[in-house]
Amino acid sequence: MDIESSNYHNTIKKESWRTVLTLAYQSLGVVYGDLSISPLYVYKSTFAEDIEHTESNEEIFGVLSFIFWTITLVPLLKYVFIVLRADDNGEGGTFALYSLLCRHARVNSLPSCQLADEQLIEYKSDSIGSCDVPQTGFAASLKSTLEKHGVLQKILLVLALIGTCMVIGDGVLTPAISVFSAVSGVELSMSKEHHKYIEVPAACIILIGLFALQHYGTHRVGFLFAPVILLWLMCISTIGVYNIIHWNPQVYQALSPYYMYKFLKKTQSKGWMSLGGILLCITGSEAMFADLGHFSQLSIQIAFTSLVYPSLILAYMGQAAYLSQHHVYETEYKVGFYVSVPEKLRWPVLVIAILAAVVGSQAIITGTFSIIKQCSALGCFPKVKIVHTSSKIHGQIYIPEINWILMILCLAVTIGFRDTKRLGNASGLAVITVMLVTTCLMSLVIVLCWHKSVIFAIAFVVFFGTIESLYFSASLIKFLEGAWVPIALSLCFLAAMCTWHYGTLKRYEFDVQNKVSVNWLLSLGQTLGIARVRGIGLIHTELVSGVPAIFSHFVTNLPAFHQVLVFLCVKSVPVPHVRPEERFLVGRVGPKQFRMYRCIVRYGYRDVHKDDIEFEGDLVCSIAEFIRSEAATATANDAETNGEDERMSVVGTCSTYMKGIEDHDDDVSDHDDPDKPGTSEIRSPKPPKKKKSKIKKRVRFLVPETPKIEKETREELMELSEAREGGVAYIMGNAYMQAKHGSGLVKRLAINVGYEFLRRNTRGPRTALTSPHASTLEVGMVYHV
Repeated sequence: MDIESSNYHNTIKKESWRTVLTLAYQSLGVVYGDLSISPLYVYKSTFAEDIEHTESNEEIFGVLSFIFWTITLVPLLKYVFIVLRADDNGEGGTFALYSLLCRHARVNSLPSCQLADEQLIEYKSDSIGSCDVPQTGFAASLKSTLEKHGVLQKILLVLALIGTCMVIGDGVLTPAISVFSAVSGVELSMSKEHHKYIEVPAACIILIGLFALQHYGTHRVGFLFAPVILLWLMCISTIGVYNIIHWNPQVYQALSPYYMYKFLKKTQSKGWMSLGGILLCITGSEAMFADLGHFSQLSIQIAFTSLVYPSLILAYMGQAAYLSQHHVYETEYKVGFYVSVPEKLRWPVLVIAILAAVVGSQAIITGTFSIIKQCSALGCFPKVKIVHTSSKIHGQIYIPEINWILMILCLAVTIGFRDTKRLGNASGLAVITVMLVTTCLMSLVIVLCWHKSVIFAIAFVVFFGTIESLYFSASLIKFLEGAWVPIALSLCFLAAMCTWHYGTLKRYEFDVQNKVSVNWLLSLGQTLGIARVRGIGLIHTELVSGVPAIFSHFVTNLPAFHQVLVFLCVKSVPVPHVRPEERFLVGRVGPKQFRMYRCIVRYGYRDVHKDDIEFEGDLVCSIAEFIRSEAATATANDAETNGEDERMSVVGTCSTYMKGIEDHDDDVSDHDDPDKPGTSEIRSPKPPKKKKSKIKKRVRFLVPETPKIEKETREELMELSEAREGGVAYIMGNAYMQAKHGSGLVKRLAINVGYEFLRRNTRGPRTALTSPHASTLEVGMVYHV
């Protein structure tokens, strides 16, 4: 699994039209599944109770006019032509906008940030402009205000988290309403007494199957996604054209904004409340931006403007044309999707609709997994197990805990509501809240990142914010009729995220305040009689300088550590990807003879963490390359000096060394392999021969020929090779946090109850490194914060 090579396929480059069109076709199944199935329930949710369809047709034409202009202004104008341009090095979504603002305004909430992180290529190579903000004007004053006031930074973080929580809520509600609406087509083929016993069980069975298959990964059936959505779009557009020609060719007149005015004038407050149902026509629009990282800006724009947009407009016009000629029904199912489908086609369309609903649900579930991974990487969500289900597409992941939580909540909502009206009210509020958050963050991006006039940002907020606020108010007024569900879900997830982020910051502050100096560590050998044992000891810490308190606690109670000691910090930086050649920052702790190093491993919020075997190899190789390059050059170009006078050099992974050290594992044998041309070999000493000894792995480094390799450097490399052969031990802290005596009630609840509950019931520190269980040593310590 070549993870590193798959991370940068979205770099900005000139792509052939064949590639763009292929991506546009593939985006149908991933990006537009949710948006494409909205015709199943929009009219039914709109006319549920608030308004009635009368013979004057003013209601149906007014709703059609609202749908047309809503789809035109929000998905087409806002997302396709404006928001898609605000990508974070090819990545999109709420956290991509927040990441951009973190870099341009220095409002990063990550505690372990360094100046060296700002030298990353991805940090500086913004596709939307330089990270430098003008020194004068409104942008400069806004940037200064954000950097000075911590309250504003917290508000910005909470705003991004609210959008994230609503996306998670949408991950619960969209599968429920999509599958339930698709299955509801059986209502026209059987009596009410029978179909009500079919809809809910059938929807629940489909949902259970959908979530149960998540661990296999979408790549196994993903090739079916685009054809299903393509077939569905062709199906609804063809039926729409048929209904327009057959029932009411004059329906195009309803596209005039004048019909919106007539609609609101006639229906008044009931018409305003019905906007919550009309809002559902743009569910899934956020996916165009959130899934940008898997495709390209141009491919998503082509797919929407050439196929999705016209198909949806024709589908809604066709339904309106049919309903304009049908006012009396034999049954009570008045304005559902299936009534406008010709009777002979209803069963085939029902099957296609169910398949399309499953595809649309899959897209939002995968998007929920991705955004939770981003939150976890940025310290705003507890550690969870992330399984990469595809070796080729780095964005296809599966999170077991979240999957089953979503399934339980989705089933509970489906069984509890049992109708599209309340499901629509709930889903609409989640969708419009995410859009409002995107609008607010985009206004800051326009000023701070794009360096545009504040007038343009205000116009953007006023225009789109007014439209979305209108829909938001219509959804919020139905709080007791289902809209409380996304609010309740979001509050639960927001409380968990804020509590975890607060506890993480407090833990880091404790580490910073209680870290010990390098001189203290160097003096231990004389006072405690420290013994050095064979092997490499990786001390996992969040600190980027100094010796963590967890290690001082360990070594004073057990005065022994390994012959090679590495203080390892695995951290995330506010960019989507860190290039392999910039992955490691390596430095030396103390004098050379102590064989102690500091290694900072940097990942982006969309990066894939390697497994322990690959990680160990890259880590040891980076240290060996640092030793060689340090000896070969007096000074390093890419270096950072921190407060403890540790020089940190940028070192890449093994695959990026064009002329660097290579790492090889050999079986112990009586013959030696010939060296590669232009290299010299450094290997660990041969162990003494013993009778019936098992074959052991030996480690060697192939070092490129340099003008001179000093004896001291060769000995250091040899000792590192010997230590690697002796094994790698992961020493991690397992901190129990307690609020200090005298702390306030809120702090005690947050730390003693909230954070500790999340820590005990989620993944431990081994998750960040995927370290082998047999080689891990956890050191417990109580943190009084």
